[in-house]
Amino acid sequence: MIVPTRPASPLKLDEATEKMQTRLCRLVGQAIADYRLIENGDKVMVCLSGGKDSYGLLDILLILQRRAPIRFEVVAVNLDQRQPGFPEHVLPDYLTSRGIPFHIEARDTYSIVKRLIPEGQTTCALCSRLRRGHLYRIASELGATKIALGHHRDDIVETLFLNLFFTGKLKAIPPKLRSKDGRHIVIRPLASVKESDLARYAELRGFPIIPCDLCGSQEDLKRKKVKAFLQQWERESPGCGDSIAAALTNVAPSLLMDQRLFDFTSLQSMGGSQDEGDVWLDHDPNSHAI
Repeated sequence: MIVPTRPASPLKLDEATEKMQTRLCRLVGQAIADYRLIENGDKVMVCLSGGKDSYGLLDILLILQRRAPIRFEVVAVNLDQRQPGFPEHVLPDYLTSRGIPFHIEARDTYSIVKRLIPEGQTTCALCSRLRRGHLYRIASELGATKIALGHHRDDIVETLFLNLFFTGKLKAIPPKLRSKDGRHIVIRPLASVKESDLARYAELRGFPIIPCDLCGSQEDLKRKKVKAFLQQWERESPGCGDSIAAALTNVAPSLLMDQRLFDFTSLQSMGGSQDEGDVWLDHDPNSHAI
């Protein structure tokens, strides 16, 4: 059931917090507009894990809810996976103090993951599948029209490189996705937000962060290696992260090799200039400053 709450009055923010909040609202608002993530009459179920990303997502959506020209509902949902030592009081206390409608559901996915995954192996895939199944069910029960997840720009870029390096696929995480059964729409309003900005905002806002102890000890995860690689790359070539993120929105199928996206077999010479031909040969990629 949704716990009814009384909306709390907005707190006065210091200059640094207000500046960061304005930045995040602009980025999230633009993503919502660009991809039509939230529409009039939507009921948005924000999946709240207790981490900095989901706290930030919830906070910004609540601000936009007050300012937006459309009307939509927000409900926070936490799936308590019964991890040992999980502080069950933290999220209800925080959400109640903020006057945010919420639903907490306890499902022991922790024991299932620990029983099925051998010690030392990655638990993320199974944990994610189990969690997703429960969240879809809860969304149906609550009548939510959109499921909002806290994946940010760094998550998307890291996933791109994980697929490049380890699966032979050129894909990442989309800002908007329909579930396989067609019943749910998953949105990622933080798609253009850097993780560092979310970390700073969480610090400024003093969110009561709950660490994920289920996978925190898996230091050899491929994602962590990719994250370290990208961070090193950014230090050596400042701005490359911005360029990679921009590339995901600027794809030229005719300059790749996927025959499902471009009909290479029927390509023939023709009169007149073309937007996507050998023009790329005239451009030096090093000449474009970020």
